[in-house]
Amino acid sequence: MSSATSQQAVASLHTEVTRLRHELQTLKGEHESPAAEQTMYVGQYLVERLVQLGITKMFGVPGDFNLGFLDFVEDHPKIDWVGDCNELNAAYAADGYARVNDGKIGVVLTTFGVGELSAMNGIAGAFSEHIPVLHLVGVPSTSQQKDKPMLHHTLGDGRYDAYYLASQQFTVAQGNLTNKDAAAAEIDRVLTECLVMARPVYLMLPTDVAYQRISAKRLQTPLNLEPPANDEETEEFVLNEIIKLVEEAQHDAILLIDACAVRHGVKKEVEDLYKHTGFPVYSAPMGKSVVAETYERYGGIYVGSISSPAVKDKVENAKLILSIGGLKSDFNTGNFTYHIPTQRTIELHSDHTRIKFATFPGIGMKRLLPKLTARLQSFRAGATALEVPKFQFPVPKEDNEIISQSWLWPRVGKFFQPKDIIVAETGTSSFGVLDIPLPQDSIFVSQILWGSIGWTVGATLGAAFGGLDRNLNRTILFIGDGSIQLTVQELSVMIRWGLKPIIFVLNNSGYTIERYLHGMTRKYNDISNWKWTSLLDTLGGEEGKNCKSYTVRTKTELSALLDDPKFANPDVIQLVELIMEKNDAPRALKVQAELSGKTNRYVAED
Repeated sequence: MSSATSQQAVASLHTEVTRLRHELQTLKGEHESPAAEQTMYVGQYLVERLVQLGITKMFGVPGDFNLGFLDFVEDHPKIDWVGDCNELNAAYAADGYARVNDGKIGVVLTTFGVGELSAMNGIAGAFSEHIPVLHLVGVPSTSQQKDKPMLHHTLGDGRYDAYYLASQQFTVAQGNLTNKDAAAAEIDRVLTECLVMARPVYLMLPTDVAYQRISAKRLQTPLNLEPPANDEETEEFVLNEIIKLVEEAQHDAILLIDACAVRHGVKKEVEDLYKHTGFPVYSAPMGKSVVAETYERYGGIYVGSISSPAVKDKVENAKLILSIGGLKSDFNTGNFTYHIPTQRTIELHSDHTRIKFATFPGIGMKRLLPKLTARLQSFRAGATALEVPKFQFPVPKEDNEIISQSWLWPRVGKFFQPKDIIVAETGTSSFGVLDIPLPQDSIFVSQILWGSIGWTVGATLGAAFGGLDRNLNRTILFIGDGSIQLTVQELSVMIRWGLKPIIFVLNNSGYTIERYLHGMTRKYNDISNWKWTSLLDTLGGEEGKNCKSYTVRTKTELSALLDDPKFANPDVIQLVELIMEKNDAPRALKVQAELSGKTNRYVAED
């Protein structure tokens, strides 16, 4: 068994023990409750549990196997059915909603077969990037599942479990509510694992079971979402070893924060760590905005050989690196060019800790970090003496009016405000925003690991709703003209709901990141040029009334728009077409593409 498999097995075992303890507590509460038994439909129970978890929006597409359940959703005063244009976009939206809403899950509802398979790419992306999403599927009745008639949406061969089996590849827990007596416990199990493991789960709701009555008593006991406890003796050993290594490093240590720090709910613990200890702190690309980028001890983004020289020097020459929530994918590490040896690295994860070459399964960072912070505070004097490069990116002076990639990103950086949600599409936009300091309490949203182009449109819909839940500021999307064509329909949903995102469409005539990877002049990287400023009007808006569109071709035009208070504080959805050079790209993207191109080896052998 591999180390990763062993760690996952231990983590799953810990989760199951926690669930069983909670189940005993719940059953005890039910037994002791003197109140008269209240009943409700299974579908109502599920909706009520979601509301208890703070979910205000459900995404998806109606279908004949989920319509009855949708009545419960529509009739509940505290949750809204959003209604998307297709299931893929709905899965993207649920993903975006969960990313912005720390500690909450995204929910996508589809119908059996055709609907759930359409959503599966979005669910796989959420799995890849550790996003808690409930994929709820309305399925045929229990009698139909047993008798296996040749129903529509089936494969015609009686395999009613085919989609369930497929879902197991992309979710950490699955359930089929075929037994009403076990339905409530099964719902609770799946939801708990979704949140504790921070990954998608899959739940089948048969049409008949949705309308069967069950006891509502379990709702009186909140779900236990605390991570499993660490073994005290092992945890103490781990803490002592970390302190020993910091002492050996003579305080020359840095913190490197990555995506799972926010995915697994330790953002506050990480903040306490770096503020109370004073150690220099850096982020990986997927961890951007986990650390406040206005913090004076924050040095910027480390992405292997692609990093700025100052950041690369400080991180790679530190005597000790404390990595928190790392996800070492190619685009997150500069194509695996991290030059931080294992013998100088400590890794903290949600379900294990790694010290140099030794792994400690079951020692999770949620409970470890507060104790580590307390132990490391005594090193503050030495830690604060370490120099940290200032994280800044001034707007360059260019003697032309062309909207270049090198000018665009630092210029829009001055447009950002505190509490903004900044969504960047995979490719040009995500690489461009990386080096730009973000304001206090802003949130960076990008799908760097899974990298499904067009993901950001649906994610922007979900993120905007999440921002309303959390009373955040504006939602701003940067996306290329190629990517937006895949999922553009969700703009109509934003208009219907009165959302007010600002959408910057980078019109550079095709797939720029693909051109740099391979085929700079190939036709397959070209696209159709749409009438971008007519999109919102076409998709249900009324230009000048509930939407506004702009085309900017020069630096002067863009700066004037960004400085316009009415544009900067929108009361309607806005779309800006940016006319840019076809073959221009951010520096980091060019370097990453060159590295990826060597790895892909698109070279014919003689």
